[in-house]
Amino acid sequence: MKRRSPNSLLIGLLAALAMVGGAAAGCAAPSADPAGDPGTPTASAGGESGVPTDGSGTPTAPAGPGSGGGGDRSSTVPGFVIEISTVTAEDLGASWRPGCPVGPDQLRRIRLGYWDFDGRPQVGTIIVHRSVTPEVVEVFATLYRERFPIRRLRPVDAYGGSDDRSMADDNTSGFNCRKAVSTGPATWSAHAYGKAIDVNPVENPYLLDGRVLPPAGAAYRDRSGYRPGMAVRGGTLVKAFAAAGWQWGGGWDSPDYQHFTRTGG
Repeated sequence: MKRRSPNSLLIGLLAALAMVGGAAAGCAAPSADPAGDPGTPTASAGGESGVPTDGSGTPTAPAGPGSGGGGDRSSTVPGFVIEISTVTAEDLGASWRPGCPVGPDQLRRIRLGYWDFDGRPQVGTIIVHRSVTPEVVEVFATLYRERFPIRRLRPVDAYGGSDDRSMADDNTSGFNCRKAVSTGPATWSAHAYGKAIDVNPVENPYLLDGRVLPPAGAAYRDRSGYRPGMAVRGGTLVKAFAAAGWQWGGGWDSPDYQHFTRTGG
């Protein structure tokens, strides 16, 4: 598949948001995420150029295989939240340290709207590389429009930099300066570059050498039937990332159903 440049992705996103703009006027703001981020019904640039600066309504869409449903889909919903800002080493906390393959200046914090498993709009935060910011915004805008459910959206620093703790809490996350979890030689994970995202780890476990990561994901080892929050071929989640040029780990020899990557690893 031909990959689009960040600029073309952002132009497409701006056009899509412009087409649906204004539908959320007068709606209540989304509630805060578990990390304590206050909800806001508008999007702001946060110091970054080329980012939408006005709120936009999100039209309802028919429930699809990956939408998760929830709520009255015929009513107007709060606008999709986008807020991008730079980060410092202090902001990244335990998820970064000197010697990591990228520095804080190459990373961005994105506050994004999402739908929880109870069909309620929330606002969460993810850290990614600055070069993939437009793509990540595009993906989450699609997931918000389709009401795909996400359990939590928090930086890994909220878990002391522990990937195991983040997965166990069913947290969707991006950047974390760590080595890849594999049986091969030790190499930096794509997460260490801010170019990978793990989505709903419990519903989408990593099956490695007889292990299920996280262990609670054992209930989702059988992928024969769809349940809300799952990554399935042809479903909303996998298609949203594929449209942005990202690859899915669900087809690997050791399937990593939660893992989406810009680098292929």
